[in-house]
Amino acid sequence: MSEKTNLLGLDAAALERFFAELGEKPFRARQVLRWIHRGGASSFAEMSDIAKSLRARLEETAVIEAPRVVSDTVAADATRKFLLDVGNANAIETVFIPEDDRGTLCISTQAGCGMECRFCSTGRQGFNRNLTTAEIIGQLWLAARALRGAVARLPRAGDAAGEPCEDRPVSNVVLMGMGEPLLNFDNVVPALRLMLDDNAYGLSRRRVTVSTSGIVPLIDRLRDECPVALAVSLHAPTDALRDRIMPINRKYPLAELLAACRRYLDRAPRDFITFEYVMLAGVNDGPGHADELVRLLADVPSKVNLIPFNPFPDSGFERSPREAIRVFSERLNAAGLVTTTRKTRGDDIDAACGQLAGRIKDRTRRVQRLTRMAT
Repeated sequence: MSEKTNLLGLDAAALERFFAELGEKPFRARQVLRWIHRGGASSFAEMSDIAKSLRARLEETAVIEAPRVVSDTVAADATRKFLLDVGNANAIETVFIPEDDRGTLCISTQAGCGMECRFCSTGRQGFNRNLTTAEIIGQLWLAARALRGAVARLPRAGDAAGEPCEDRPVSNVVLMGMGEPLLNFDNVVPALRLMLDDNAYGLSRRRVTVSTSGIVPLIDRLRDECPVALAVSLHAPTDALRDRIMPINRKYPLAELLAACRRYLDRAPRDFITFEYVMLAGVNDGPGHADELVRLLADVPSKVNLIPFNPFPDSGFERSPREAIRVFSERLNAAGLVTTTRKTRGDDIDAACGQLAGRIKDRTRRVQRLTRMAT
């Protein structure tokens, strides 16, 4: 018997092809998309406007299957972390961050991460594999089901002023969890299309953000195929420093990365690129570093997001003092760079930026290599 197709991982075009093979018309894809993603259906029996005969065929040929929830933990500040089983001793983490005007879901795209950024807990853990489209969009599907009715009504992109808001707990999605999204391009893009599809989640391109450490050719490809908001993990204002804390810079140095950012703006839904900058005490947080960052970003419309470092065991780094972060931020703002400092959320349940680790069966043997280096 052939393996059943997981419809959770099919975007509109792929679902139309699936139904065409069953001899069905394209409108069936729209019906099923709405049931699965807007309605949160987990079985075909729930799809009451679809003929029983077709539902029976779907039971034989397809499934709606998301990763299994291993744990569901809520922090003191209401941040919520889901640990999800993705098989073969691997578990990923997904984080929901509620705020007064929005609810942001931070999604993982790989089991582990192979980028080896020195200040990231996930990078320390190693890499196992890319997640499938069903595993990526499944995080949003699970969160939407778990949160439905549990969060205040939030505004939806395109709502008119004063218009009643739909019960929509997840209003923003950021691909900033475990993994480098662009290195899983072929699975990430169909998931993005589902997030944007009005028959699925109907999110604005401005409310879906892909974060990357700087894979230049794939930034260009994302611009051409599915431009959404872009966030670049920068973390250093010079090649010498970025080489040391982010090995990817040796392959795609800053000049190439920023040129790709300028090209991306031609089709981006926002008129700026967000640059993430983790604040590491004594490493990248001095006034001189701020001045170098101003010069680096002089010709790239930017928003700089300063991130207080979130410690993890044996990281080798410390969080910059609050005063150092304030001075750094004021220096950037004074030079005309829009700058914010990210509020640390969920750190009491290890759900803050850079703390996601999950449970990964490391194919890269990174942990063993680090252990050997330390002894």
